[in-house]
Amino acid sequence: QCVYPSVLTNVGVCAVCLCAAVSVCDGACAEVDSDTEAVAGQDFKLGCISCKMRGEVEASATVDWYFRAKGETEFAHIYSYEDEKGTVIDERFEGRINWIGSPNTTDLQDASIYLLHVNFSDSGLYRCFFSRTLSYMYYEYQTTASKLIHLNVLGKARRGTASIVSEVMMYVSIIGLQLWLLVEMIYCYRKIAAAGDEALRASASVTHSASHYCASFTISYS
Repeated sequence: QCVYPSVLTNVGVCAVCLCAAVSVCDGACAEVDSDTEAVAGQDFKLGCISCKMRGEVEASATVDWYFRAKGETEFAHIYSYEDEKGTVIDERFEGRINWIGSPNTTDLQDASIYLLHVNFSDSGLYRCFFSRTLSYMYYEYQTTASKLIHLNVLGKARRGTASIVSEVMMYVSIIGLQLWLLVEMIYCYRKIAAAGDEALRASASVTHSASHYCASFTISYS
């Protein structure tokens, strides 16, 4: 909490606290796995995220992408990103890679790329490699990180397991709701029928009592 005798000091310090909080929020990072199934003829995002352990530490990084096609044993260097500039190295990917990672910075944490006009020969293993320099007050520290993505190119899109499960659960819910409504209707019908029978019995009892009273009254009068 920012509590100071002076209002101006209070406002100033709180503003600094707010700026620091915003900076931390802006530097938030979450590592998410890339999709692994692409459709031939369409564009595909190869996701690659490597978060710094401490977001407040200044850093700079370069990124290199490698590709090993199915049936091959060696990785080929296909793309490099350094000093906010990307370079396609492998002619197979010339004009087909767009950088969509961390923008306007050398402190790279997101190294995702778009692979344009995917074809079946793009199936294989992709490797995303970070080379990062962390800058502390009195020294620098070098670190690396690597991600592997197994890409499978399909002729047409297929439904994911989550979509199928969601549809099945929807139908199960509808059937369950209908069964519940049916049970409620039967219960209400039986309750109404029971109440009607009870009313008829009560009415018959009243009628019988009234007849008996009338008969007794007539005999007494006579």
